[in-house]
Amino acid sequence: MRPSRAAGLGIEFIALSMLGLLRLATDAMNGFVRAAEGPKSGEKRTAATARRPGAICPFMRWAHAQSPYRASGRLRYASRMDPIVETDLRAAAELRRRRLAAAGMVFAVLLFGSNFVISRHAVLHGMSVYDIMAVRFGTAGLLLLPLVLRRGLANCSGVGWGRGLFLLVSSGFPMSFLMLTGLSMAPAAHGATITPGTVTMIGIVGSVTMFGAAISRNLVIGTLGMLAGLACLAIAGSAGGHATVTGDLLFFCCGLLWGFYPLMIQRWRIDGLHAAAIVSVLSLVYLPLYFAFFFRGFEIAPWQAFAVQAVYQGVLNMIVALWLWGRAAHVLGAAVVGRFPPLIPVTGTALAIPVLGEWPGPIQWIGIALIISGLFVASWRRPARQPKQDQVPQDRDGEAEPERRP
Repeated sequence: MRPSRAAGLGIEFIALSMLGLLRLATDAMNGFVRAAEGPKSGEKRTAATARRPGAICPFMRWAHAQSPYRASGRLRYASRMDPIVETDLRAAAELRRRRLAAAGMVFAVLLFGSNFVISRHAVLHGMSVYDIMAVRFGTAGLLLLPLVLRRGLANCSGVGWGRGLFLLVSSGFPMSFLMLTGLSMAPAAHGATITPGTVTMIGIVGSVTMFGAAISRNLVIGTLGMLAGLACLAIAGSAGGHATVTGDLLFFCCGLLWGFYPLMIQRWRIDGLHAAAIVSVLSLVYLPLYFAFFFRGFEIAPWQAFAVQAVYQGVLNMIVALWLWGRAAHVLGAAVVGRFPPLIPVTGTALAIPVLGEWPGPIQWIGIALIISGLFVASWRRPARQPKQDQVPQDRDGEAEPERRP
């Protein structure tokens, strides 16, 4: 036997032995992990989940990819596991992506809900709502201006001026101006109720008509529960005041604009940060109007108040929250995103307890409970049924996976 042939067989024997030992070790390790975690509720046993032990080891996948014997099929175990590894990795990555999008959406709701408390803090320090808008759009627009300039202003950063102007109207200073005008005509509780409720309904109806989303019984019941909770908050907040039809119509228009924002960026496939940059930069046109009609000087409030509003309104509210909102619309869909706006007044009411010392009344507590329960019911999905043993896919040797031994 030639020395080169003997060396090749020796290397092959060592490689196969090492990979066999690695598989035994990873099977045992993953088996311990699975035994400690226990079976997941509603987990569907497919080729991607039934063959769990040994199929998710990153080192095994790397060794398989680096081996010169992969093409010849001599590494039987590695070549057989490769499609399962890819399926597992894709499923895990998609699940992690959706969880991060949902967590980001919750954080965006917290930022939007705390806007009532932070804005009131600014008003108590001498700033008006027009000053707050100037700080918000000025800070966000200047920070994101390089991002828009890099893609060009000739076509509105690559999306076209028609789409850019729609994004501006739906989430920029025109929508904020409508909200402020409505607050001057109707109670704030109506604004915190009509606008999120309209956003939720637009998100559900738009997802069905534009993307073919399915409407389940839980979704309908949960949505009705959230709307009932918003009605309770409106009743509690309007006690002692008289809402006007004009103010309520302005709140309804704000809900229409804000509801179409996630639908259109999902349809146009615009990135969340890119959309936030377009809205912020185009909203800079508000600054000339502000300095011409509403500017009262920089001595109206201490510089600490301006700094707090610049960080919160310009960075967190306008950039981070709007980016997370658009990101969730791409990953989760506008129908799922539309379920979160009713939590905004709940967040504002909850934050007002430690910050402002304002405790909600009995009707408000009922509204909060209805909104949270409605969101839970609308998001509830029945776990998938566990298939029987004969429905579990078999491997290439014809042996069912639960019967295999390492």
